[in-house]
Amino acid sequence: MEYVTAVPHPRSEAAAHASAARRSLAVALMCGAAGAAVALLASRQGWSAGSVTVAGGEFPLSVKGSDVTGVPAALAVVGLAALVAVFAVRKAGRYLVALLLALSGAGTVAAALLGAGDESALDDKAAQASGDTAATAHALSHTAWPYVAAVGGALLLLAGLLALRYGRLWPAMSGRYERDGTPRPRKARPVDPDRPEDMWKALDRGEDPTGA
Repeated sequence: MEYVTAVPHPRSEAAAHASAARRSLAVALMCGAAGAAVALLASRQGWSAGSVTVAGGEFPLSVKGSDVTGVPAALAVVGLAALVAVFAVRKAGRYLVALLLALSGAGTVAAALLGAGDESALDDKAAQASGDTAATAHALSHTAWPYVAAVGGALLLLAGLLALRYGRLWPAMSGRYERDGTPRPRKARPVDPDRPEDMWKALDRGEDPTGA
C-alpha cells in the first residue's frame, strides 16, 4: 500500500510567512513604543522615600528614579531609536540593530531591579539636608515604580527578540529614498535649428536634428 505525502503549496506557505511577518511587526512596534514610554515615565516618578533628623525634627526625603539611576531612561531612548532604525537597514545591519534593541531592554530591566532597593540616593539627600556628610536616611519606604520600569524594559526586550527572529521578513524603507551612486542619465537639450553647433552635436550623438 502506498502512502502519499502532502506537499505544502508554495502560495500557502508564502502567505503564512507574510502573516507571521505582519503579526510580529505589529507586536514589536507596540511593545517597543509602549516599553520605551513606560520606562521613561517610571524614571520620573518617586522610587523611595525616607527622613533625616535635622535640628531635632524629622525632615522628609524622596528621590525619583532619575536620582537613583539614569540608565533605564537612557536605554529606553536608545531602544526607541533602534526600533526606528530597524526599518532603515537590511541584512546584517538589521540584525545588529535588533540585537541593540534587545540589549537595551535587558539593560533597562537589570538597572531598574538593581535600583529598586537602592538607598544611596536617599543618603546623599540626607547629607545635603542636614549638612552632615555622615548622615543617613531612615524610615525608608519604596514604591513599585522601579518594577514598572522593569516591565517597560521587558517590553523592549520582547520587541528586540521579535526583530531578531522575524526582522528579515519585515519591510524596509523604499529604495526611492536611497541613493545607490548610479549616475542618472542627463536629459538631452532640445536642438535649436538656428544654432549650427547644436545641430552638429545632435548629429554626433546619432540624433536627427530636424526632429522628423
